Amino acid sequence: MSQTEDKYDDHHDGRSDATPGGYANERRPGELIFTLFLVIVSAILLLEAYGISGLKKLSSPGVIPMATTGVMLVTGLIILFQTVRLPKVATETIAKDILPIVVIVFVAILAGFSFLLKPLGFVPSAFMFLVFSIKFLSRRNWAYVLGLSLLTLVGIWLIFRVVFSVLMPAGVFPEAELIQFFRTLFAGAE
Repeated sequence: MSQTEDKYDDHHDGRSDATPGGYANERRPGELIFTLFLVIVSAILLLEAYGISGLKKLSSPGVIPMATTGVMLVTGLIILFQTVRLPKVATETIAKDILPIVVIVFVAILAGFSFLLKPLGFVPSAFMFLVFSIKFLSRRNWAYVLGLSLLTLVGIWLIFRVVFSVLMPAGVFPEAELIQFFRTLFAGAE
């Protein structure tokens, strides 16, 4: 066995628990709450699907959504009843094994990016996202973080905005003026 294999038991070998070797007879932390959440969402979606056209005819527009969400609700309830009966895994916690602080912080950084995208635009939002995520994940010095963020952003912007002409939220960055400046500069050089 290698050193990394010695550190982890069979349940923590880097594979998903959906693969053989996961916990077949135990309930992981948060599993019951997540299953209950899925049942509640399925019930809400079933009610919404019923609101489309009710149960008037088999050919009405709401039948397929009701059938789909009905299957979701039934299977969710089956899984919920199976999950409730399982004993908890004694060796795991939510904070350590399921939702560590790194995941929570990165979700917050992603949420910040998505909330700032419309008011600030792509370039400043993406730059802040890159700075915060690279600094948090790499723990490198600020010169490295700012340089890598700027270089990455320029590459992304050139590929998607200039080469593929993908429209991105402009926001506060004078993107159109910058593109026009370079077009004028290169048009004069011909």
